[in-house]
Amino acid sequence: MPQLTVIVPAYNEAAVLEHFHQRLSQVLDQLPLEASVLYVDDGSTDRSWEILESLAQRDPRAAALKLSRNFGKEAAMTAGLDEADADAVVVIDADLQDPPELIPALVEQWRAGYDVVYATRSARAGESGFKRFTSAAFYRAMEKLSDTPVPRDTGDFRLLSRRALDALRQLRERQRFMKGLFAWIGYRQTAVHYQREPRQAGQTKWNYWRLGQLAIEGITSFSTAPLRLATWIGLSASLLAFVYGSWVLAKVMLYGDPVRGYPTLMLVILFLGGVQLLALGVIGEYLGRNYAESKQRPLYFIEERRR
Repeated sequence: MPQLTVIVPAYNEAAVLEHFHQRLSQVLDQLPLEASVLYVDDGSTDRSWEILESLAQRDPRAAALKLSRNFGKEAAMTAGLDEADADAVVVIDADLQDPPELIPALVEQWRAGYDVVYATRSARAGESGFKRFTSAAFYRAMEKLSDTPVPRDTGDFRLLSRRALDALRQLRERQRFMKGLFAWIGYRQTAVHYQREPRQAGQTKWNYWRLGQLAIEGITSFSTAPLRLATWIGLSASLLAFVYGSWVLAKVMLYGDPVRGYPTLMLVILFLGGVQLLALGVIGEYLGRNYAESKQRPLYFIEERRR
């Protein structure tokens, strides 16, 4: 019988873990597969690990990993994917915004021959209009900037076949943007659409600062467009300054007009200085990525296992 492992990264999700496991268990009971669930505690500071230990003791299908500290969701997902040994894996968050009841639909597409089946949000309940707007803008920007198409309005909730899982395990970069890596491996991919539900309990860990950092991570991981943009801005600024300087010189020589003084000079200096700092910032982002990769640190450390 084919084996399926559900990987659940969790960070401070004590308020919802019991309810999540109950709903997930009901789904797994109905699948014509040998199913199991692997929880990854990403250094939680609440009672999440105690609850996961209890779930592993009560349910023979459940296992849990505890990372040595909070390495971030991308590393927690990677730890689960490295640990899983099954014909297919499903990655899903514990907050119940992504319904476990959609897993049979993902499995159906996998058995139809797809290697990656991703869940695309057709609606996002419980989120502000600003967050929906920024999320849509990010995915559409990635679609334009990245050489690797990243599916629109699609999170980490998806199924991977064994072939896709083995391919993903070969990608050991330290600065990880999993949505891009899932798409980069290729193979046959398809979407299953669903309506995302509001968070059932607890607080989201993704404030706008962290979402902004993730967006920068995604763009710099899968596109060199910011570097090219900095080049074109610098070239445009230089041409504009040359044309303006030629115009000022021509007016002085032809009409004897005095050269404008302090305000014009400050405007030009501030404009060119801003362009240079912007270009240096973009270069710094890419240089920082290379620095992090060069240290070759492990992606995570596992403190405990429960089976």
